[in-house]
Amino acid sequence: MARVVADVVNGTVGPVRREYHIAGMAVGIVAGNRSYVFNYGVAALASRKPVTDGTLFELGSVSKTFTATLAAYAEVKGDLSLSDTTGEYLHVLQGSRFGATTLLELGTHTPGGLPLQVPGDVHNIDELMQYFRRWRPAHEPGTYRTYANPGIGTLGLIAAKSMDASFETLMEQRLLPALGLRNTYIHVPPSQMAEYAEGYADNGSPIRLKPGVLSAETYGLKSTAADMIRYLRENMGSIALEPELQRAITATHTGYFHAGMMTQDLIWEQYPYPVDLKRLLAGNSDAMIFEATPAARISPPEQPRQDVWINKTGSTNGFGAYLAFIPAKRLGIVILANRNYPISARVTAAYRILTALGRMEVRRAHLTSG
Repeated sequence: MARVVADVVNGTVGPVRREYHIAGMAVGIVAGNRSYVFNYGVAALASRKPVTDGTLFELGSVSKTFTATLAAYAEVKGDLSLSDTTGEYLHVLQGSRFGATTLLELGTHTPGGLPLQVPGDVHNIDELMQYFRRWRPAHEPGTYRTYANPGIGTLGLIAAKSMDASFETLMEQRLLPALGLRNTYIHVPPSQMAEYAEGYADNGSPIRLKPGVLSAETYGLKSTAADMIRYLRENMGSIALEPELQRAITATHTGYFHAGMMTQDLIWEQYPYPVDLKRLLAGNSDAMIFEATPAARISPPEQPRQDVWINKTGSTNGFGAYLAFIPAKRLGIVILANRNYPISARVTAAYRILTALGRMEVRRAHLTSG
């Protein structure tokens, strides 16, 4: 089985690496009860250090799924409710339009039209709060999806405040250890810096993430393919966790809005399965990142399902990531690279690999039953 999986992954990843000049990649696969990690190329061009199972890649916006999990965990613990408003936790925002925004709207990109990034003239949390006090929605909250770091980042701040600790402390000392993710960090420790891959910008120069306002909450995690495979298995319920934490993870798969071709969960994005590649590409298109998309609230929210394709992309200036899983099939994929290459290429590669593996599982089941 391992050889067949390797052939499928190698045959898909090789052309992608060549076309987009990707120095190094790590691909993780979940197929039933088995997990595989395949490493390609180098973590740094200058040293020629190869990508290994310990190589750390920047996850970009995949980090947001951890922020969503922390918020869901705070709700399970009774520290907050997603129906609460931001002003209930950030008192400086009481009486403002942003203060009336619900936590659910922050976690589903539907507060009314926040910018993609924290504005460049905002350098700290106090300045961010003043920006929010002046902010006016372009749309009625809950009617448009506008992908935005400031919203989910603020949800992370509020989740941490509700649990009486800093976001970074809760993430690094509570959530990540509880998930058994031993090689996932906001701050890469000195002992692991040699494992931290170099990212590469479009011009080929080495680049790594520079921290900024809300970076930890929105795009700041670094991890290995092996840790992300464990994370996918936890999201599919294949690894036993503390019950409240498992409830929180599952809750992030609740469908809250229909937007374009996909359903917006708590940060995760999902599609009814089976799904065709055209629909996945539309749901993960540049338009879904940079443009406001009409959103229709699902009432009551759609409870977590098994027959779905759930995914999340992540990018920084020098790295590209993609995670996808199909609970009903117990299939999942992690693609990590030290170049920010097109999302369409990541989605297409993942779709081809999981589709091929799904067909293999069907054939094996038929042979076993026969």
